[in-house]
Amino acid sequence: MTTTHVNETTIREALQQVLDPELDCNIVDLGLIYDIHLTGGKVTVKMTLTTPGCPMHESLSWGVQTALLNLEGVEEVEVELIWDPPWNPAMMSDYGRARVGIAW
Repeated sequence: MTTTHVNETTIREALQQVLDPELDCNIVDLGLIYDIHLTGGKVTVKMTLTTPGCPMHESLSWGVQTALLNLEGVEEVEVELIWDPPWNPAMMSDYGRARVGIAW
């Protein structure tokens, strides 16, 4: 039997399953994840959205919670939406920019 240890890497990998449906790109490569904090079985994710009025905020928060609660050892997930610093395309990975068609 293999034991999986939850850490920031496994959390980021799980978050890559969460897609922004409008941009068809995951939230990690979009640069929306600002901070991950793991304390025991609780994960706190500080993230932002591409715009404060993004209509997908509830869907993305739900996606984060669902993806992380499926990890062995995660018992609770808190999602904090923050707006400072404001998101901009420079926060995206090369893959994210290529995925949404932003030349850099």
